[in-house]
Amino acid sequence: MPITVTGLPCLSDNYTWLLRAPDGRLAICDPGEAAPVIAAVDAAGGKLDIILLTHHHGDHVAGVADLVARYGSKVMGAKADAHRLPALDIVVEPGQRVDVLGVPADVLASDGHTRGHIAYHFRECGILLCGDTLFSLGCGRLLEGTAAEMFDSLQLLAALPPETLVCCGHEYSESNARFALTVEPENPALRARADKIAQQRAEGRATVPTTIGEELAANPFLRARDVATLARIRTAKDNFR
Repeated sequence: MPITVTGLPCLSDNYTWLLRAPDGRLAICDPGEAAPVIAAVDAAGGKLDIILLTHHHGDHVAGVADLVARYGSKVMGAKADAHRLPALDIVVEPGQRVDVLGVPADVLASDGHTRGHIAYHFRECGILLCGDTLFSLGCGRLLEGTAAEMFDSLQLLAALPPETLVCCGHEYSESNARFALTVEPENPALRARADKIAQQRAEGRATVPTTIGEELAANPFLRARDVATLARIRTAKDNFR
């Protein structure tokens, strides 16, 4: 694999994703705070080439300024979101292919949670950095976008190779599993995932990354056949306790 990916827990339930090239160069995606990134980067040699951003929310960008000041890293983000992101050195749009640590990444449209949200797909590495669009057994809240926009975004991700690692922005699997079981209580793949997640969390382990294949088997949002179904279950999740 040309690059590898590691999840760095930060804040209360966020993940920042550290990408490492074989030559030791590093990139980070969505640094919600700087301290965990600094610890990881300094342990790996103290050089952070680039910071990738999926959207503007503070729990995904709050660490950017400190990291740029410390490492002089370049910052990449979406043109449509540039007015509310930290200052960008590299402005991208959906449909572009960009170089990250010497590896091509496709910039994907991921509207729904926010407008201007993007994802990064490293096809040859099997890595998807999807921010708050797709979660383990869930999807992002529709804070700015519509159900139709989220449906289109999820369908784009559903078409990726099934072995693709889903590197999402939060550790939401446990609560997502409880809700998903109210939607598809007889789904054996979902029941198995829920049991595995419960064990992982009981042992203090991360439940992500997952894969596109696992999500297609068990995630009711990715399995929704139409916009109306997605809208119905997203509203139900918003009111789920």
